[in-house]
Amino acid sequence: MGELEVQIQVWHRENEASKKLAQIPGIGPITASALVASIGDAKSFESGRQLAAWLGLVPKQHSSGGKQLLLGISKHGDTYLRTLLIHGARAVIRVAERKAGYAQTWLAQLIGRRNKNIAAVALANKNARISWALLAQERDYQPGYEPSAA
Repeated sequence: MGELEVQIQVWHRENEASKKLAQIPGIGPITASALVASIGDAKSFESGRQLAAWLGLVPKQHSSGGKQLLLGISKHGDTYLRTLLIHGARAVIRVAERKAGYAQTWLAQLIGRRNKNIAAVALANKNARISWALLAQERDYQPGYEPSAA
C-alpha cells in the first residue's frame, strides 16, 4: 500500500462521517474520504438529487409543456468522485450476482431491463443520494431502510 493510501486510511478511521459512508455497499474508505472532503457540509445541497447532479450522475433533461425528455447521463461534475462511485457500483453488481436471493432485488430487476453499465450508474446515483441523506440528517446506514410516510 502506498504512503498516500495509508494516510487516507488513517484519516478515514478518525473521521465519523467517512466511516458512516463506508457502510454503504460500493463505497470504501477512499471513496468515503473523497466524498466527505469534497462535499464538506452536505446541508449546502437541497437534496440528494442535487448532490447527484453536482457529481454528474443524473440524466440531462429537456422538458417542456408537461412532456419529460430524459437523455443520457450528463457527465458534468466531479469526474473523480463519479468514477469512484461507478467503480464501486460495478463491484457491488459483480458480487450481488453470485448471492442467493439476488433475483428479487431492485438491482436484478434493473439489470433485466437495462445493461450492466447503465445499472452501475443508477446504483452510483442511488449511493450518492444515500450518502447525502446520511450526512445531511446525521444518520447511520441501515440496509433495507424504508422512510416513513410523512
